[in-house]
Amino acid sequence: MDQHADPPTRDPPHRFTRKEILTLISVASVNFGSMICYSILGPFFPTEAVKKGASQTVVGLIFGCYAVSNLISSLILGKYIVQIGAKFMLIAGLFVSSCCTIIFGFLDRAPAGPIFISLCFVVRSLDAVGFGAATMSAFAITAQIFPNNVATVLGILEIFAGLGLILGPPLGGWLYQTFGYNVPFLSLGCLLLIMVPFNIYVLPSIVPSKDSFFRLLTHVKTILVCYVVFTLSAGVGFLDATLSLFAINRFGLSNGYVGLIMLGLPLVYILASPLIGYFTDKYPATRITFLVTGGIAATIGFCLLGPAPFLHIQSQLWLLVVMLGLIGLSLAISVIPIFPELISCAHEIGFEEGLSTLGMVSGLYEAVWCTGTFYGPIVGGIIVQQLSFEWAAVVQGALYSFRFSLWERLLCDLIRS
Repeated sequence: MDQHADPPTRDPPHRFTRKEILTLISVASVNFGSMICYSILGPFFPTEAVKKGASQTVVGLIFGCYAVSNLISSLILGKYIVQIGAKFMLIAGLFVSSCCTIIFGFLDRAPAGPIFISLCFVVRSLDAVGFGAATMSAFAITAQIFPNNVATVLGILEIFAGLGLILGPPLGGWLYQTFGYNVPFLSLGCLLLIMVPFNIYVLPSIVPSKDSFFRLLTHVKTILVCYVVFTLSAGVGFLDATLSLFAINRFGLSNGYVGLIMLGLPLVYILASPLIGYFTDKYPATRITFLVTGGIAATIGFCLLGPAPFLHIQSQLWLLVVMLGLIGLSLAISVIPIFPELISCAHEIGFEEGLSTLGMVSGLYEAVWCTGTFYGPIVGGIIVQQLSFEWAAVVQGALYSFRFSLWERLLCDLIRS
């Protein structure tokens, strides 16, 4: 053996390029801004809306209209993302959302009753269009810049979405108690405005491509995956619209403490997302395991959240917090594998790689997610008003149970075949 032979060389570790780093910074800022503005309403807006003459059902509708507008805009913008441009769509969406967030901060001055409620619907709907455009573009851009590590990068970026979910409720509750209704929205609206020129500078331009759209829905596996997305968003929307009033009435908590309780879900989500993303990319077969496990965990979480009346378990604050954490874990192990799976579905039926396909997948994902966030607050609000929060949580758990017992078994068979 030649003792002077050169030792075997190892491939240098991958380093992010400047374009990849700028993309991560930009999308991370969008994830953080969108989630903190979305979650800040939870601890105090339902209470404020009730003072203005809105019922629990109407509060659910106000949360639900956000989803409807996001649904419609996602389908349209997902189709025309190539013509509009992903970077322009993201920046324009941020600008619209920042203006709507600031305007929402002045709605407490509107007369109580129909005027206040109507303005809430209008402003929330426009805000949904803006954030729908921004987040959908962010998904598409991320998938194009990181085609081989989509789940891993999404798992990392979900840290910032989780930070927004974590900071939103306690920050919103504290600002509301300390400064009143206006300050939470005005401060975050200004933050979004600052992000507009920031993203103009750091976001790289994306080279477009072309393809068609609704053919995605002709794939059975795509429909099954979409049902999983629906159950996830329905649960999140239900909690946003009903949890704060339940905690205040049941445990006598202030808005600030309610915001702290709501940390249970996003805190677990933010810790689990990067790990789930890594395993999803490294071991693609674990996607199905994660989806099935997530369905089981969410079913248990929602049934014990109240808890369910037929379990005859006394409601405890610690149990509520633990179950929120379990739901957050189920969300992480279900959300991260879904987007790569939808991209795989598109490629299986002949879609070409490129921005057009990624935009359509992002638009479909956002549309189905919004359908769930429309269903969750409205149906949940109606059940809470007619029966109780406990029974409404059981209904949400039943969605996950059905998904586990039927849809995910069919999904496993299709993916393994």
